[in-house]
Amino acid sequence: MTKSDLILQIGELHPQLHQRGVERIVTVIFEEIAAALTRGDRVELRGFGAFAVKHRGAYTGRNPRTGVEVEVSRRIIPFFKTGKQLRKNLNHTQS
Repeated sequence: MTKSDLILQIGELHPQLHQRGVERIVTVIFEEIAAALTRGDRVELRGFGAFAVKHRGAYTGRNPRTGVEVEVSRRIIPFFKTGKQLRKNLNHTQS
C-alpha cells in the first residue's frame, strides 16, 4: 500500500472528510513520526508497533567487487518492531 492508497482508503471509509484534509492528516502524522525519530525519540502505536532508531558504529568493510577495504562511517538506522496485536493478527489469518 502506498501513501496515496492509504489516503484513498481513509477517504472511502470517512466520506465526510475532504480528500485534501485526509491527505494533510496523513502527511502530518508521517512528518511527526520522522521528526520524533530525528530527535532520537521512540514512537509507539499500541497494537501496531514501535518506531525507533538504532546506532551502528563505524567499521572497516570490504568492497565486494574489488576486495579493497573501505571505512564505513557511523550510521543511525530507523527500526520498526511490530506490536503484539499486529503479529497475532498476521499469524491468525495465515492459519
